[in-house]
Amino acid sequence: MSGAGAGIGQLASGLGTALMALLVLVWLAVTAVTSPVGAGLLMAPSALRALHALAGRERERLGRWGPEVVAPEPPPTRLRLALVDPTTRRELRWLVRHATLGFLLGLVGVFLPVSAVRDSTFPLWWRFAPKDATSTSLGFGTAHSWPDALAVALLGLGWITIILGLTPGMAGLQARPGRGLLAAGPETDLSLRIVELTATRAAALDAHATELRRIERSLHDGTQNRIVGVTVLLGAARRMVARDPAGADELLERAQSAAEQALAELRTVSRSILPPVLADRGLAGALSGLAANSAVPCRVDVDVPARCAASVEATAYFVVAEALTNVAKHSGAAHATVTARSRGGRLLLCVEDDGRGGADEDGGSGLTGIRRRIAAHDGTLSLASPPGGPTTLKVDLPCGS
Repeated sequence: MSGAGAGIGQLASGLGTALMALLVLVWLAVTAVTSPVGAGLLMAPSALRALHALAGRERERLGRWGPEVVAPEPPPTRLRLALVDPTTRRELRWLVRHATLGFLLGLVGVFLPVSAVRDSTFPLWWRFAPKDATSTSLGFGTAHSWPDALAVALLGLGWITIILGLTPGMAGLQARPGRGLLAAGPETDLSLRIVELTATRAAALDAHATELRRIERSLHDGTQNRIVGVTVLLGAARRMVARDPAGADELLERAQSAAEQALAELRTVSRSILPPVLADRGLAGALSGLAANSAVPCRVDVDVPARCAASVEATAYFVVAEALTNVAKHSGAAHATVTARSRGGRLLLCVEDDGRGGADEDGGSGLTGIRRRIAAHDGTLSLASPPGGPTTLKVDLPCGS
């Protein structure tokens, strides 16, 4: 019902702008007719400003009901410039369509729920209606008995069926001219794409610098300190080997243990750069290994027939690893699911858990780092985590970048 309710709301809000579009269309028509005698030339700037303001209002309305409609550069209001301006021409085409088809669809969108409520509740109040009053919302028929009243209620159920089946499509049809004609042109799209790429490049460099700092800290605070410890122990054992062989042997054992720990930490750091399991077992095997080591029981479903670029697979691996870590630390979930699909040159990941929900990207849960990794590949991330759960993390990455 939520889709039908949203469709009715969108159609009703579209009826408001369609009514204003009809008034502006009449205004422009009067301006065009009177322009030869001079009055239209004086009215033209005001009419064009009204057109541009209404187009901006429609962009805002469409943005509230779906993806944002990016506005182009402000169009001119002088008549001579407006006649050759592509943005103004597209707005005029939208105005005609919205004032006609959009207006009719809006009327239908308002009529349907009113008729559904009236007809479906008719048996509750039909006895209080005037004797010869029309029974149905369509304007025909009178009810003289309970079967007649129930027949009207069946018509109301028919209206509800139509609302559920058609209103989302009607809302999309009403919005289509605005989304197609009021959006910025190719030049603006290119500028926005440059801005987007600049932002993702900055995010990639920031993520790269963060990763380098993490590796440097791991090597400096862990491996390097243990190797220094090995050197100190070996020097002490060398000095003691002549006078205290037993003490020297103990120091050598400690040095060997420290060297083994340093080697283990070095392997951990190297795996964090590019996990060898990806090269050995592919993405499916790597994700299965993550699920097997997860603190929360996890099911893995992978359908990726062809190998992706190594950097993409590494990003997918680390994203799932971080997501499962977050599940174990913050969600209180009893079960998690990891899904990977390769479709149309894109790698689609989904990590879902049945925990308490309420994941916050600004709460230090690692989601910011995940988003930066994905942005470096020009991918997208969406998170749905309502209070009470479930939490669903979806990632879309290009396979070949």
